[in-house]
Order: sequence, then structure tokens, then C-alpha cells
Amino acid sequence: MKKKHFQENRRSGEFSKRIVSTIWQEVPSAENDYLTQEAYCHGYNLLELMDKRSFEDVLLLLLQGELPSPERKELLRNLMIGLINPGPRHPATRAAIIAGVGKSDPKHILPIALSLMGGDHLGAGEVAKSMEFLRYQLKKDPRQVAQALLQESQRAEQGEDWLPAAGFGSCFGGRDPMAQAIASRLLALPGAGKALHWGELFAEELATQQMGWRIPGVAAAAFLDLNISGLQSWIGAGLFQLLSAPGLLAHGLEFHMQPLTAYPFPSDDQYVIECDAKP
Repeated sequence: MKKKHFQENRRSGEFSKRIVSTIWQEVPSAENDYLTQEAYCHGYNLLELMDKRSFEDVLLLLLQGELPSPERKELLRNLMIGLINPGPRHPATRAAIIAGVGKSDPKHILPIALSLMGGDHLGAGEVAKSMEFLRYQLKKDPRQVAQALLQESQRAEQGEDWLPAAGFGSCFGGRDPMAQAIASRLLALPGAGKALHWGELFAEELATQQMGWRIPGVAAAAFLDLNISGLQSWIGAGLFQLLSAPGLLAHGLEFHMQPLTAYPFPSDDQYVIECDAKP
């Protein structure tokens, strides 16, 4: 009875007669109201943006409502290149490759891969958690935070990664050199802000334990420094998937043209039954 009453209350308001967007305005064609004559993104004519602005400009305009400063645009441009391809080791890329070599319909390759890129392991879920961690810790001393977390947490079992905080830790058992290299490039830019600098000091403290930046942590810090509409963690998670998509698609299409034998097939001795593996 209470549930029914709650549903009735939720639907008591009057529904909107049409979709109203503060982001996008479309001027209909004089001949057909369903066709667009002109389009505006936060007041800027789309065709003029095509003539005068870069993709990074328009992406930030779309998300923040204003064109970015040169420093923020440069930070985003470098981040986009750094995240463009997760690489064949990433589970999402493996999914794209399997979908491709398995001869899935090519238009399904990217959605399949992005479903894994939304996960908590090196994916959008880890980015969101890392953004929340950084946002909460930014006013604290990064070295003290790192020392406290190292004391509180325990190293994972052999073969597993140790993540004292989301976006930071070991990756495949070691310190990720590519994540560190991308972070260093971003830190050298004028647009690098408090989150990237805090994260670097935090990662340095973890280096004694063969840990440091993970790619989701680098993305999380850069997203916070870009400060897109206050950048909630769920916005960063979506952006991470968007910026990783080109590489996922490229690998999937690459293997779509190859035979099934192009993908490694584990031999029988590589399969381990968990109950048999325990001492």
C-alpha cells in the first residue's frame, strides 16, 4: 500500500511537453520541423565551430558551457592522446579483439568493449573511485596519507595487485612506467593543477613499495584539474570511456579481418582448478 502511494506521488507532477536542453539549440527547417536548419552549442553556431575550433574546444564547451583557456585545452589534448588506446593487455581491449576475431558484427565491437571499460579494474569504475579519493584528500599532506594507508592496508597475496587507494598501487605486480610517463607529461603543462601535483607526491611515497600511478588515477587527477562543471565522478567515468574508445575500436577492427587462429588459445596445462591448486 505504501509503495503504491509513493509511486502515485512521484507521478503527480506534470510532464514536460517537450525536451528542453540548456546545452543544445536547434532551429528547425522552414520546410520540415523535424529537420535542423541551424544548431547551437551553448550559443555557438555549430558550423562556425567547425571552421574555427578544435575537437577539444568543442568537447569542453559541450561539457562546461564555455570555451576553454589555452592551458585547459592543452591539458585535455595531451590526456586524450595518452588515453586513446588502453593496449592489448587491457581486459576491454581483449574483449574487442575477441569480438573482432570471433566475427561479431563490427558495429557491436565497441559496445562490447566499453561494457568492460566501465568496470572497476583499470576502468571507469576505478576512475570514479579515484576521483572521490582525490577530492576528499586534496587538503591533506599526500605523504602522510600514503604512509597511513600503507600501514592500514596489507599487501595482496602473491600474483595480486596492491591498491592502497583507487587509481594508485601496483599494476600486474609492478609500478606502471607508462602511467608515470603520462602523468609526468601532464604535470609539465601549465594546465596541471592541484590534483595532478598531489597525486604525484602520493605516488612518489608509494614508490618504495614498487607502486605508483595507475592509468585511472592519472585520468582522475587530470579530470579534476580540468574542473568540467565541477566534474562529478560519474562524469569523469563517462569521459574515460569516451577517450579510450578509439583504441578499443581499432583493435577490434584489426582482428575482425584475421582468422580465429590469430588469437592465442590456452593449452590444457594453463587451466588450473582452484580447489586442486590449494595446498
